[in-house]
Amino acid sequence: MGTATGSGRRTVAVFGAYGHTGRFVVAELRARGFHPVAVGRDAGKLRAFAAAEPGPALDARTASVDDAASLDRALAGADAVINCAGPFAVTAAPVIEAALRAGIPYVDVAAEIEANADTFAHFTERARAAGALIVPAMAFYGGLGDLLVTAAMGDWTAADEAHIAYGLSGWHPTAGTRAAGAVSRERRDGRRVRYANGGLEYRDDAAPGLKWSFPEPMGTRAVIGEFSMADIVTVPSHLSVPDVTTYMTVEAAGELADPETPAPTASDEQGRSAQTFLVDAVVRSGGVERRAVARGQDIYAVSAPLAVEAVDRVLTGRTRAKGVVSAGAAFDATDFLRALSAHLTVELVG
Repeated sequence: MGTATGSGRRTVAVFGAYGHTGRFVVAELRARGFHPVAVGRDAGKLRAFAAAEPGPALDARTASVDDAASLDRALAGADAVINCAGPFAVTAAPVIEAALRAGIPYVDVAAEIEANADTFAHFTERARAAGALIVPAMAFYGGLGDLLVTAAMGDWTAADEAHIAYGLSGWHPTAGTRAAGAVSRERRDGRRVRYANGGLEYRDDAAPGLKWSFPEPMGTRAVIGEFSMADIVTVPSHLSVPDVTTYMTVEAAGELADPETPAPTASDEQGRSAQTFLVDAVVRSGGVERRAVARGQDIYAVSAPLAVEAVDRVLTGRTRAKGVVSAGAAFDATDFLRALSAHLTVELVG
């Protein structure tokens, strides 16, 4: 069991710590004064990662999702766990089960639509009954979009539609992104998915191509419509919006689809790539439009402050709900985004 609520709750297990996003999460935890526990399935990679980390010796523990006892040992003494190891269709449920046994909150960075939907479907009642908090998709996809839509909604209790357009300078996917994508394609039997008319719809036709007018200086760009990301699970999980649509710039979608596109490479001392992003979230109700825009660098690196800020707020009692909840339901969206000012520039319009 974690210790009593308060400033002493600072030990956070990171499952998948030596992965691309996991490394950013461990660094962010350390920068913010937490004690990270690096957890991974490959003992050799875990030892190498721990040995290479600067600063005090890193606590490292080997665990596998098919060995519940190893997960229990890995989470012993932890106050929270952040799951960074995909595919989340494989890892989420076992790590959530371990978190529930340990009596600690769970956060993950899953971008897989079906894995996130499974988390809501399978654990909502159990987590609520246990008074536990489970926050899936607390990352660039799913978490950030949900926070932006929630902030843009303001005092609205419902909207007719929500749109989230991703303007990426490029997309060099990690090995984890490619593996998760393969699992999702297999689960969908090659179909695509969208959120319309109040539910997930699986379709065999091609996604529409259209133009999106991003704020300057990006301007109008060609995008793929209904390029669905985890936002189509997180946003409708708590907001009354029957149609949630996400869009991706054509160039970034093309790089993701190309098997020859290399993985991201570091361009600064923090290990971030040179990729930049603009996320344009628009909500419409009765002919009135409201907008929230976020700008930043490196979609993988920015997932770390998103996840760590979430854990910080959970451990200090700054949450709005229990059970399985998305970012916008768990936290004060506007205040949360403001707290990320070192990593994101956010503008609310309307």
